[in-house]
Amino acid sequence: MIVLFTDFGSRDPYLGQVKARLYAHAPGIPQLDLFNDVPDYNPHAGAHLLAALAPQVSLPAVFLAVVDPGVGTPRDAVVLEAGGNWYVGPDNGLLSVLAARQGQTRAWRITWRPESLAPTFHGRDLFAPIAAAIAKGEFPAQRLVEKAHLDVEFDPGDLARVIYVDHYGSAWTGLRAAAWTPGTRLRVGGREYARAATYGAADRGEPFWHVNSVGLAEVAVNRGHAATQLGLGVGDAVAVLRPS
Repeated sequence: MIVLFTDFGSRDPYLGQVKARLYAHAPGIPQLDLFNDVPDYNPHAGAHLLAALAPQVSLPAVFLAVVDPGVGTPRDAVVLEAGGNWYVGPDNGLLSVLAARQGQTRAWRITWRPESLAPTFHGRDLFAPIAAAIAKGEFPAQRLVEKAHLDVEFDPGDLARVIYVDHYGSAWTGLRAAAWTPGTRLRVGGREYARAATYGAADRGEPFWHVNSVGLAEVAVNRGHAATQLGLGVGDAVAVLRPS
């Protein structure tokens, strides 16, 4: 299975072009759109989202992970093996949080370049053929050189910032919160929020935080748009206030 994780969105032609190229190189291999609305140009947020979402996918899988504001620059293109899965994408930190949390990994630099390579679309022309080959069981060793580690490595610990705002307006943070002490509060944008177990546990229109379905702390409003109502956005700092 090939799993797509990108910032290409669904309104533009980019995702369709990538999927067409994958089909051309690996017909019959299932494709799963895990997430194609990673915050634009933000591999740091994407790294934490990928680390949270990848465990939801059954093994084995090949992830085509592309959030690549440096496309066409000298940044490396890489293949990563981690936790029984394969990841293909830019070496800009996007794969680093997942790699660090998995422990044992192997990485390769993609040395191959196709005859036709758009300098601004490596997702289609470079990463997709490599991902397709791996998904078919044809590891492209002649197109790769093993490297000791990724060039860009973000801190693999929790990220105390908003990393995504969904269409409901709920603000996902990079904080894994499942084991937090009862009574813990969050402060974002100068306001504090108490925890609720579910959306319905809060009054209608009431803001709160909870542990979302992938284990991250999320600020939400029951039947409201938290980002608009509370003025929240990707990159906002989050403080954890633990009970004394």
